[in-house]
Amino acid sequence: MALTLLSVYPSIRLSAQTIDTIVVVNHNIFDRSDDAPGFLARLANALHVTTRASVIRRTLFVNQGDRYDSARVAESERALRALYVFSRVQLDTTRIAGRLALRVETSDGWSTKPQFGYSSAGGDATWLAGLVEENLLGTATALAAVYNKTPDRSVVDLRYGSPHFFGRRTRLVAEYASKSDGKRGVWFLGVPFYETGARRAVGTDGEAAAERVLVFHHRVPAATVDTVERRALRVGVSAGLALQATSRGFVRLWVGGEWRREDFGPESTFVFPRSTFGAVGGGVDVGHVRFHVLERFNAYARREDVDLSQLLHVGVWAAPRAWGYPSERAGVGPELSGQVSALWPGGFAVLRGGANGVYTAAGLDTARVTGSVTVASQNLRRQTLILHLEGGALRRPKPGAEFDLWVLQKGPRVFGIHQFTGTRMAWLALEDRILVSDELWGLVGLGIAPFFDYGGAWWYGDEPTRLGGDVGLALRMGPTRAVHGDVGEFALGYRFGRGFSGWAVAVRKGVAF
Repeated sequence: MALTLLSVYPSIRLSAQTIDTIVVVNHNIFDRSDDAPGFLARLANALHVTTRASVIRRTLFVNQGDRYDSARVAESERALRALYVFSRVQLDTTRIAGRLALRVETSDGWSTKPQFGYSSAGGDATWLAGLVEENLLGTATALAAVYNKTPDRSVVDLRYGSPHFFGRRTRLVAEYASKSDGKRGVWFLGVPFYETGARRAVGTDGEAAAERVLVFHHRVPAATVDTVERRALRVGVSAGLALQATSRGFVRLWVGGEWRREDFGPESTFVFPRSTFGAVGGGVDVGHVRFHVLERFNAYARREDVDLSQLLHVGVWAAPRAWGYPSERAGVGPELSGQVSALWPGGFAVLRGGANGVYTAAGLDTARVTGSVTVASQNLRRQTLILHLEGGALRRPKPGAEFDLWVLQKGPRVFGIHQFTGTRMAWLALEDRILVSDELWGLVGLGIAPFFDYGGAWWYGDEPTRLGGDVGLALRMGPTRAVHGDVGEFALGYRFGRGFSGWAVAVRKGVAF
Protein backbone atom coordinates (compact mmCIF):
# COMPACT_ATOMS: atom_id res chain seq x y z
CA MET A 1 0.00 0.00 0.00
CA ALA A 2 2.79 2.46 0.89
CA LEU A 3 4.58 1.77 -2.41
CA THR A 4 1.35 2.45 -4.29
CA LEU A 5 0.91 5.83 -2.58
CA LEU A 6 4.49 6.84 -3.35
CA SER A 7 4.13 5.96 -7.01
CA VAL A 8 0.82 7.84 -7.37
CA TYR A 9 1.80 10.94 -5.39
CA PRO A 10 5.37 11.99 -6.23
CA SER A 11 5.15 14.96 -3.82
CA ILE A 12 4.80 12.48 -0.96
CA ARG A 13 7.83 10.62 -2.24
CA LEU A 14 9.86 13.87 -2.37
CA SER A 15 8.74 15.11 1.05
CA ALA A 16 10.03 11.91 2.58
CA GLN A 17 13.54 12.62 1.28
CA THR A 18 16.36 14.91 2.33
CA ILE A 19 17.86 17.56 0.06
CA ASP A 20 21.42 16.31 -0.42
CA THR A 21 22.72 19.37 -2.28
CA ILE A 22 21.63 22.67 -3.77
CA VAL A 23 22.86 23.51 -7.26
CA VAL A 24 22.81 27.18 -8.30
CA VAL A 25 22.90 28.02 -12.02
CA ASN A 26 22.90 31.79 -12.42
CA HIS A 27 22.84 33.14 -15.98
CA ASN A 28 23.81 36.55 -17.23
CA ILE A 29 21.19 38.75 -18.90
CA PHE A 30 21.33 37.23 -22.39
CA ASP A 31 22.95 33.86 -21.73
CA ARG A 32 19.83 31.95 -22.76
CA SER A 33 18.53 34.08 -25.62
CA ASP A 34 19.26 34.10 -29.31
CA ASP A 35 16.63 36.76 -30.07
CA ALA A 36 18.41 39.90 -28.92
CA PRO A 37 20.82 41.75 -31.23
CA GLY A 38 24.25 40.14 -30.89
CA PHE A 39 26.27 43.28 -30.20
CA LEU A 40 23.73 44.61 -27.69
CA ALA A 41 23.58 41.27 -25.87
CA ARG A 42 27.37 40.99 -25.65
CA LEU A 43 27.71 44.59 -24.45
CA ALA A 44 25.04 44.19 -21.77
CA ASN A 45 26.59 40.95 -20.49
CA ALA A 46 30.05 42.52 -20.42
CA LEU A 47 28.88 45.54 -18.40
CA HIS A 48 26.77 43.55 -15.96
CA VAL A 49 27.99 41.72 -12.84
CA THR A 50 26.04 38.47 -12.49
CA THR A 51 24.28 37.96 -9.17
CA ARG A 52 26.49 36.03 -6.76
CA ALA A 53 25.55 32.47 -5.94
CA SER A 54 25.92 33.29 -2.22
CA VAL A 55 23.17 35.93 -2.51
CA ILE A 56 20.86 33.35 -4.10
CA ARG A 57 21.61 30.77 -1.40
CA ARG A 58 21.01 33.28 1.43
CA THR A 59 17.58 34.08 0.01
CA LEU A 60 16.39 30.47 -0.04
CA PHE A 61 14.22 29.10 2.77
CA VAL A 62 15.52 25.56 2.35
CA ASN A 63 19.02 24.34 3.07
CA GLN A 64 21.15 21.32 2.40
CA GLY A 65 20.08 18.58 4.80
CA ASP A 66 16.45 19.76 5.10
CA ARG A 67 13.47 17.57 4.31
CA TYR A 68 11.96 18.50 0.96
CA ASP A 69 8.96 20.83 1.43
CA SER A 70 7.18 21.89 -1.77
CA ALA A 71 5.55 24.92 -0.10
CA ARG A 72 8.89 26.26 1.16
CA VAL A 73 10.47 25.65 -2.25
CA ALA A 74 7.65 27.64 -3.90
CA GLU A 75 8.09 30.40 -1.33
CA SER A 76 11.83 30.45 -1.99
CA GLU A 77 11.10 31.00 -5.68
CA ARG A 78 8.81 33.91 -4.81
CA ALA A 79 11.47 35.40 -2.53
CA LEU A 80 14.03 35.29 -5.33
CA ARG A 81 11.62 37.06 -7.67
CA ALA A 82 10.91 39.62 -4.91
CA LEU A 83 14.59 40.62 -4.92
CA TYR A 84 13.86 42.31 -8.26
CA VAL A 85 17.23 41.45 -9.75
CA PHE A 86 16.12 38.55 -11.99
CA SER A 87 14.04 38.37 -15.15
CA ARG A 88 13.48 34.61 -14.73
CA VAL A 89 13.59 32.23 -11.75
CA GLN A 90 12.94 28.50 -11.67
CA LEU A 91 13.40 25.92 -8.89
CA ASP A 92 13.20 22.20 -9.60
CA THR A 93 14.48 18.89 -8.31
CA THR A 94 16.95 16.59 -10.00
CA ARG A 95 19.05 13.51 -9.23
CA ILE A 96 22.81 13.53 -8.83
CA ALA A 97 24.35 10.11 -8.22
CA GLY A 98 20.93 8.92 -7.11
CA ARG A 99 20.56 11.64 -4.48
CA LEU A 100 17.98 14.44 -4.36
CA ALA A 101 19.27 17.85 -5.44
CA LEU A 102 17.45 21.18 -5.62
CA ARG A 103 18.35 23.04 -8.82
CA VAL A 104 18.02 26.82 -8.67
CA GLU A 105 18.21 28.47 -12.09
CA THR A 106 18.06 32.26 -12.52
CA SER A 107 18.53 34.78 -15.31
CA ASP A 108 19.65 38.26 -14.28
CA GLY A 109 17.76 41.34 -15.38
CA TRP A 110 19.42 44.52 -16.59
CA SER A 111 19.94 46.43 -13.34
CA THR A 112 22.08 49.46 -14.28
CA LYS A 113 19.54 51.90 -15.64
CA PRO A 114 20.10 55.49 -16.70
CA GLN A 115 16.80 57.20 -15.95
CA PHE A 116 15.27 59.45 -18.60
CA GLY A 117 11.52 59.55 -18.13
CA TYR A 118 8.65 61.68 -19.30
CA SER A 119 4.94 61.51 -18.56
CA SER A 120 2.04 63.74 -19.40
CA ALA A 121 -1.68 63.69 -18.65
CA GLY A 122 -4.17 66.40 -19.45
CA GLY A 123 -1.35 68.76 -20.48
CA ASP A 124 0.61 68.45 -17.20
CA ALA A 125 4.10 67.11 -17.77
CA THR A 126 6.57 65.38 -15.44
CA TRP A 127 10.09 64.36 -16.30
CA LEU A 128 13.04 62.75 -14.55
CA ALA A 129 16.71 61.93 -15.07
CA GLY A 130 19.18 59.93 -13.02
CA LEU A 131 20.91 56.60 -12.47
CA VAL A 132 19.57 53.51 -10.70
CA GLU A 133 21.61 50.40 -9.87
CA GLU A 134 19.47 47.63 -8.40
CA ASN A 135 22.07 44.87 -8.18
CA LEU A 136 25.32 46.50 -7.13
CA LEU A 137 28.24 44.17 -7.92
CA GLY A 138 25.85 41.21 -7.93
CA THR A 139 24.83 41.65 -4.26
CA ALA A 140 21.12 42.59 -4.78
CA THR A 141 21.93 45.96 -3.17
CA ALA A 142 20.07 48.93 -4.68
CA LEU A 143 21.43 52.46 -5.14
CA ALA A 144 19.61 55.30 -6.87
CA ALA A 145 20.08 58.99 -7.59
CA VAL A 146 17.22 60.57 -9.54
CA TYR A 147 16.16 64.14 -10.32
CA ASN A 148 12.39 64.50 -10.77
CA LYS A 149 10.58 67.63 -12.01
CA THR A 150 6.80 67.91 -11.54
CA PRO A 151 4.45 70.90 -11.86
CA ASP A 152 4.58 71.15 -8.04
CA ARG A 153 8.30 70.93 -7.28
CA SER A 154 11.69 69.49 -8.20
CA VAL A 155 13.23 66.67 -6.16
CA VAL A 156 16.65 65.04 -5.93
CA ASP A 157 15.99 61.55 -4.59
CA LEU A 158 18.70 59.28 -3.12
CA ARG A 159 17.87 55.68 -2.15
CA TYR A 160 19.70 52.68 -0.70
CA GLY A 161 18.37 49.21 -0.01
CA SER A 162 19.91 45.91 1.04
CA PRO A 163 18.03 42.64 1.73
CA HIS A 164 21.09 41.18 3.52
CA PHE A 165 22.56 44.23 5.23
CA PHE A 166 23.80 42.41 8.32
CA GLY A 167 23.58 38.65 8.36
CA ARG A 168 21.23 36.59 6.24
CA ARG A 169 17.87 38.27 6.88
CA THR A 170 18.49 41.82 8.17
CA ARG A 171 17.15 44.46 5.80
CA LEU A 172 18.04 48.13 5.52
CA VAL A 173 16.16 50.67 3.42
CA ALA A 174 16.94 54.40 3.48
CA GLU A 175 15.76 57.28 1.30
CA TYR A 176 16.54 60.99 1.31
CA ALA A 177 14.70 63.55 -0.82
CA SER A 178 16.05 67.07 -1.27
CA LYS A 179 13.13 69.10 -2.59
CA SER A 180 12.93 72.61 -3.96
CA ASP A 181 10.56 73.31 -1.06
CA GLY A 182 11.91 71.09 1.73
CA LYS A 183 13.70 67.91 2.75
CA ARG A 184 12.57 64.46 3.88
CA GLY A 185 14.26 61.21 4.91
CA VAL A 186 12.84 57.78 5.84
CA TRP A 187 14.45 54.51 6.94
CA PHE A 188 13.84 50.94 8.08
CA LEU A 189 16.23 48.48 9.73
CA GLY A 190 15.33 45.06 11.02
CA VAL A 191 14.39 41.45 10.45
CA PRO A 192 10.75 41.19 9.28
CA PHE A 193 8.63 38.07 8.98
CA TYR A 194 10.71 37.13 5.95
CA GLU A 195 8.80 33.88 5.29
CA THR A 196 5.45 32.39 6.22
CA GLY A 197 7.06 30.05 8.74
CA ALA A 198 9.20 32.73 10.43
CA ARG A 199 8.75 32.81 14.20
CA ARG A 200 9.98 36.29 15.13
CA ALA A 201 10.34 39.80 13.72
CA VAL A 202 11.88 42.99 15.03
CA GLY A 203 12.54 46.34 13.41
CA THR A 204 12.85 50.08 13.71
CA ASP A 205 11.79 52.76 11.27
CA GLY A 206 11.53 56.51 11.19
CA GLU A 207 11.12 59.77 9.35
CA ALA A 208 12.60 63.27 9.47
CA ALA A 209 11.07 66.06 7.40
CA ALA A 210 10.90 69.83 6.94
CA GLU A 211 8.79 70.36 3.85
CA ARG A 212 5.99 72.27 2.20
CA VAL A 213 2.63 70.50 1.89
CA LEU A 214 0.07 71.41 -0.78
CA VAL A 215 -3.66 70.81 -0.25
CA PHE A 216 -5.83 71.26 -3.36
CA HIS A 217 -9.49 72.27 -3.42
CA HIS A 218 -11.74 72.72 -6.44
CA ARG A 219 -14.09 75.40 -5.28
CA VAL A 220 -16.04 77.27 -7.93
CA PRO A 221 -15.04 79.38 -9.80
CA ALA A 222 -11.41 78.22 -9.64
CA ALA A 223 -9.15 75.73 -7.94
CA THR A 224 -7.40 76.89 -4.76
CA VAL A 225 -4.28 75.66 -3.01
CA ASP A 226 -3.60 75.71 0.72
CA THR A 227 0.11 75.76 1.51
CA VAL A 228 1.42 74.74 4.91
CA GLU A 229 4.82 73.95 6.37
CA ARG A 230 5.37 70.53 7.97
CA ARG A 231 8.08 69.66 10.51
CA ALA A 232 8.27 66.03 11.57
CA LEU A 233 10.56 63.61 13.39
CA ARG A 234 9.41 60.08 14.14
CA VAL A 235 11.10 56.96 15.51
CA GLY A 236 9.22 53.67 15.82
CA VAL A 237 10.02 50.17 17.02
CA SER A 238 8.05 46.97 16.46
CA ALA A 239 8.30 43.28 17.28
CA GLY A 240 6.30 40.20 16.45
CA LEU A 241 5.97 36.61 17.63
CA ALA A 242 4.23 33.82 15.73
CA LEU A 243 2.04 31.62 17.90
CA GLN A 244 1.59 29.36 14.89
CA ALA A 245 3.70 29.37 11.75
CA THR A 246 3.86 26.83 8.97
CA SER A 247 4.68 27.10 5.29
CA ARG A 248 0.97 27.58 4.58
CA GLY A 249 -0.33 29.89 7.31
CA PHE A 250 0.37 31.86 10.51
CA VAL A 251 -1.04 33.46 13.64
CA ARG A 252 1.17 36.36 14.78
CA LEU A 253 1.11 38.72 17.74
CA TRP A 254 2.72 42.14 17.32
CA VAL A 255 3.52 45.16 19.47
CA GLY A 256 4.84 48.55 18.51
CA GLY A 257 5.61 51.97 19.85
CA GLU A 258 6.63 55.33 18.49
CA TRP A 259 7.87 58.73 19.54
CA ARG A 260 6.79 61.49 17.20
CA ARG A 261 7.01 65.18 16.64
CA GLU A 262 4.75 66.50 13.88
CA ASP A 263 3.62 70.10 13.51
CA PHE A 264 1.95 72.12 10.77
CA GLY A 265 1.96 75.88 10.38
CA PRO A 266 1.78 78.70 7.83
CA GLU A 267 4.90 79.27 5.73
CA SER A 268 5.18 82.74 7.25
CA THR A 269 5.55 81.34 10.80
CA PHE A 270 8.68 82.71 12.52
CA VAL A 271 8.43 80.65 15.72
CA PHE A 272 7.29 77.20 14.63
CA PRO A 273 5.21 75.14 17.12
CA ARG A 274 6.94 72.19 18.73
CA SER A 275 5.00 69.28 20.21
CA THR A 276 5.92 65.68 20.97
CA PHE A 277 3.74 62.59 21.24
CA GLY A 278 4.09 58.95 22.20
CA ALA A 279 1.89 55.98 21.34
CA VAL A 280 1.92 52.23 21.87
CA GLY A 281 -0.10 49.49 20.18
CA GLY A 282 -0.55 45.78 19.66
CA GLY A 283 -2.63 43.26 17.79
CA VAL A 284 -2.83 40.02 15.88
CA ASP A 285 -2.37 38.97 12.25
CA VAL A 286 -3.89 35.77 10.87
CA GLY A 287 -3.22 34.48 7.38
CA HIS A 288 -3.65 31.51 5.08
CA VAL A 289 -1.10 31.97 2.30
CA ARG A 290 -1.99 31.43 -1.34
CA PHE A 291 -0.17 32.88 -4.35
CA HIS A 292 -1.23 32.53 -7.98
CA VAL A 293 1.52 32.58 -10.60
CA LEU A 294 0.56 34.37 -13.82
CA GLU A 295 2.24 35.62 -16.98
CA ARG A 296 1.31 38.72 -18.99
CA PHE A 297 -0.71 40.20 -16.13
CA ASN A 298 1.19 43.36 -15.14
CA ALA A 299 4.38 42.67 -17.11
CA TYR A 300 5.71 40.70 -20.09
CA ALA A 301 7.84 37.55 -20.48
CA ARG A 302 8.06 36.75 -16.77
CA ARG A 303 6.22 34.91 -14.02
CA GLU A 304 4.33 37.17 -11.60
CA ASP A 305 3.19 36.32 -8.08
CA VAL A 306 -0.36 37.53 -7.37
CA ASP A 307 -1.19 37.48 -3.64
CA LEU A 308 -4.57 35.77 -3.15
CA SER A 309 -4.01 34.96 0.52
CA GLN A 310 -6.78 35.09 3.11
CA LEU A 311 -5.60 37.75 5.60
CA LEU A 312 -6.90 39.45 8.73
CA HIS A 313 -5.18 42.23 10.68
CA VAL A 314 -6.57 43.57 13.99
CA GLY A 315 -4.88 46.12 16.22
CA VAL A 316 -5.38 48.98 18.63
CA TRP A 317 -3.16 51.95 19.50
CA ALA A 318 -3.20 54.01 22.68
CA ALA A 319 -2.44 57.74 22.49
CA PRO A 320 -2.69 58.92 26.11
CA ARG A 321 -2.72 62.50 27.29
CA ALA A 322 0.20 61.74 29.61
CA TRP A 323 2.38 61.13 26.55
CA GLY A 324 1.89 64.53 24.99
CA TYR A 325 -1.48 64.40 23.28
CA PRO A 326 -3.83 67.31 24.10
CA SER A 327 -7.07 66.31 25.80
CA GLU A 328 -9.15 66.80 22.64
CA ARG A 329 -6.87 64.42 20.67
CA ALA A 330 -5.92 61.79 23.27
CA GLY A 331 -7.67 58.46 22.87
CA VAL A 332 -7.47 55.01 21.33
CA GLY A 333 -7.04 54.08 17.70
CA PRO A 334 -8.45 50.75 16.47
CA GLU A 335 -7.40 49.38 13.08
CA LEU A 336 -8.79 46.54 10.99
CA SER A 337 -7.93 45.24 7.54
CA GLY A 338 -8.42 42.06 5.58
CA GLN A 339 -8.34 40.28 2.25
CA VAL A 340 -10.34 37.39 0.80
CA SER A 341 -10.17 35.86 -2.66
CA ALA A 342 -11.62 33.31 -5.03
CA LEU A 343 -9.74 31.40 -7.71
CA TRP A 344 -11.03 29.51 -10.76
CA PRO A 345 -9.40 28.16 -13.93
CA GLY A 346 -8.17 31.17 -15.87
CA GLY A 347 -9.17 33.83 -13.39
CA PHE A 348 -9.51 35.17 -9.86
CA ALA A 349 -11.25 37.78 -7.71
CA VAL A 350 -9.79 39.48 -4.65
CA LEU A 351 -11.56 41.73 -2.14
CA ARG A 352 -9.56 44.05 0.12
CA GLY A 353 -10.64 46.46 2.82
CA GLY A 354 -9.32 48.44 5.75
CA ALA A 355 -10.33 50.97 8.36
CA ASN A 356 -8.63 52.87 11.17
CA GLY A 357 -9.40 55.88 13.31
CA VAL A 358 -8.95 57.62 16.63
CA TYR A 359 -11.66 57.82 19.27
CA THR A 360 -11.39 60.59 21.86
CA ALA A 361 -13.61 61.51 24.77
CA ALA A 362 -15.76 63.51 22.33
CA GLY A 363 -16.19 60.59 19.92
CA LEU A 364 -14.64 59.76 16.53
CA ASP A 365 -11.89 62.28 15.76
CA THR A 366 -10.06 61.05 12.63
CA ALA A 367 -10.76 58.04 10.41
CA ARG A 368 -9.85 56.35 7.14
CA VAL A 369 -11.86 53.67 5.31
CA THR A 370 -10.88 52.06 1.99
CA GLY A 371 -12.03 49.07 -0.01
CA SER A 372 -11.44 47.50 -3.42
CA VAL A 373 -12.36 44.50 -5.54
CA THR A 374 -10.37 43.22 -8.52
CA VAL A 375 -11.58 40.59 -10.97
CA ALA A 376 -9.21 39.26 -13.64
CA SER A 377 -9.65 36.66 -16.37
CA GLN A 378 -7.24 35.11 -18.88
CA ASN A 379 -9.79 32.71 -20.34
CA LEU A 380 -9.56 34.37 -23.76
CA ARG A 381 -6.37 33.58 -25.66
CA ARG A 382 -3.71 36.33 -25.47
CA GLN A 383 -6.03 38.57 -23.44
CA THR A 384 -6.25 39.67 -19.82
CA LEU A 385 -9.59 41.19 -18.83
CA ILE A 386 -9.54 43.29 -15.65
CA LEU A 387 -12.38 44.89 -13.69
CA HIS A 388 -11.39 47.01 -10.70
CA LEU A 389 -13.58 48.99 -8.30
CA GLU A 390 -12.16 51.06 -5.45
CA GLY A 391 -13.41 53.64 -2.99
CA GLY A 392 -12.45 55.42 0.20
CA ALA A 393 -13.40 58.10 2.72
CA LEU A 394 -11.40 60.22 5.17
CA ARG A 395 -12.40 62.16 8.25
CA ARG A 396 -10.22 65.14 9.27
CA PRO A 397 -7.02 64.01 7.51
CA LYS A 398 -3.81 65.86 8.24
CA PRO A 399 -2.56 68.18 5.45
CA GLY A 400 -1.17 66.20 2.53
CA ALA A 401 -2.90 62.93 3.51
CA GLU A 402 -6.02 63.48 1.39
CA PHE A 403 -6.72 61.39 -1.72
CA ASP A 404 -4.98 62.67 -4.85
CA LEU A 405 -5.63 60.31 -7.76
CA TRP A 406 -2.81 61.74 -9.88
CA VAL A 407 -0.26 61.12 -7.12
CA LEU A 408 -1.69 57.66 -6.36
CA GLN A 409 -1.74 56.76 -10.10
CA LYS A 410 -5.40 55.79 -9.77
CA GLY A 411 -8.55 57.12 -11.36
CA PRO A 412 -9.24 58.19 -14.96
CA ARG A 413 -5.89 58.07 -16.72
CA VAL A 414 -5.98 60.96 -19.21
CA PHE A 415 -6.77 63.67 -16.65
CA GLY A 416 -4.23 66.22 -15.45
CA ILE A 417 -2.39 66.80 -12.21
CA HIS A 418 -4.48 67.33 -9.04
CA GLN A 419 -7.78 67.37 -10.95
CA PHE A 420 -9.20 64.85 -8.48
CA THR A 421 -8.35 65.49 -4.82
CA GLY A 422 -10.35 65.32 -1.62
CA THR A 423 -11.59 63.28 1.33
CA ARG A 424 -13.84 61.00 -0.76
CA MET A 425 -12.75 58.95 -3.75
CA ALA A 426 -14.14 56.36 -6.14
CA TRP A 427 -12.64 54.61 -9.16
CA LEU A 428 -13.98 52.09 -11.65
CA ALA A 429 -11.64 50.66 -14.30
CA LEU A 430 -12.36 48.16 -17.07
CA GLU A 431 -9.42 47.12 -19.24
CA ASP A 432 -8.68 44.44 -21.83
CA ARG A 433 -4.93 43.86 -22.13
CA ILE A 434 -4.33 42.25 -25.52
CA LEU A 435 -0.92 40.71 -26.19
CA VAL A 436 0.78 41.64 -29.47
CA SER A 437 4.25 40.24 -28.75
CA ASP A 438 5.55 38.79 -25.49
CA GLU A 439 9.17 39.52 -26.38
CA LEU A 440 9.85 41.63 -29.46
CA TRP A 441 13.52 41.50 -30.58
CA GLY A 442 14.25 39.75 -27.27
CA LEU A 443 13.97 43.11 -25.48
CA VAL A 444 10.43 44.39 -25.11
CA GLY A 445 6.86 43.17 -24.75
CA LEU A 446 4.11 44.89 -26.71
CA GLY A 447 0.35 45.06 -26.27
CA ILE A 448 -2.74 47.21 -26.66
CA ALA A 449 -5.53 47.84 -24.14
CA PRO A 450 -8.98 49.29 -24.77
CA PHE A 451 -10.00 50.94 -21.49
CA PHE A 452 -12.89 52.60 -19.67
CA ASP A 453 -12.32 54.62 -16.48
CA TYR A 454 -14.75 56.48 -14.28
CA GLY A 455 -14.13 58.07 -10.92
CA GLY A 456 -12.88 61.03 -9.01
CA ALA A 457 -12.20 62.63 -5.64
CA TRP A 458 -13.85 65.53 -3.83
CA TRP A 459 -14.04 67.27 -0.48
CA TYR A 460 -17.01 66.08 1.52
CA GLY A 461 -19.18 68.96 2.68
CA ASP A 462 -17.01 71.46 0.80
CA GLU A 463 -17.93 70.79 -2.82
CA PRO A 464 -20.34 68.60 -4.82
CA THR A 465 -19.38 65.13 -5.97
CA ARG A 466 -16.61 65.51 -8.55
CA LEU A 467 -16.47 62.65 -11.06
CA GLY A 468 -15.26 62.18 -14.59
CA GLY A 469 -14.52 59.40 -17.03
CA ASP A 470 -12.61 58.47 -20.13
CA VAL A 471 -12.72 55.78 -22.80
CA GLY A 472 -9.93 55.03 -25.23
CA LEU A 473 -7.03 52.86 -26.32
CA ALA A 474 -3.56 52.45 -24.77
CA LEU A 475 -0.36 51.16 -26.34
CA ARG A 476 1.50 49.17 -23.67
CA MET A 477 5.26 48.49 -23.77
CA GLY A 478 7.42 46.81 -21.13
CA PRO A 479 11.06 45.68 -20.98
CA THR A 480 11.55 41.92 -20.73
CA ARG A 481 15.21 41.95 -19.66
CA ALA A 482 14.97 44.60 -16.93
CA VAL A 483 14.72 43.66 -13.27
CA HIS A 484 11.24 45.13 -12.77
CA GLY A 485 9.57 44.97 -16.16
CA ASP A 486 7.28 47.93 -15.39
CA VAL A 487 4.98 48.64 -18.30
CA GLY A 488 4.61 52.12 -19.72
CA GLU A 489 1.62 53.18 -21.75
CA PHE A 490 0.64 55.78 -24.33
CA ALA A 491 -3.10 56.34 -23.83
CA LEU A 492 -5.45 58.23 -26.11
CA GLY A 493 -8.90 58.79 -24.61
CA TYR A 494 -12.03 60.88 -24.72
CA ARG A 495 -12.93 62.59 -21.45
CA PHE A 496 -16.46 63.13 -20.24
CA GLY A 497 -18.28 64.29 -17.11
CA ARG A 498 -19.40 67.56 -15.59
CA GLY A 499 -16.80 70.16 -16.54
CA PHE A 500 -14.75 67.69 -18.59
CA SER A 501 -14.89 66.98 -22.31
CA GLY A 502 -12.65 66.38 -25.31
CA TRP A 503 -9.75 64.21 -26.33
CA ALA A 504 -6.56 63.92 -24.28
CA VAL A 505 -3.30 61.95 -24.29
CA ALA A 506 -1.45 60.45 -21.34
CA VAL A 507 2.11 59.08 -21.29
CA ARG A 508 2.50 57.28 -18.00
CA LYS A 509 3.35 54.13 -16.09
CA GLY A 510 0.72 51.43 -16.52
CA VAL A 511 -1.52 50.61 -13.58
CA ALA A 512 -0.45 47.46 -11.70
CA PHE A 513 -3.39 45.62 -10.14
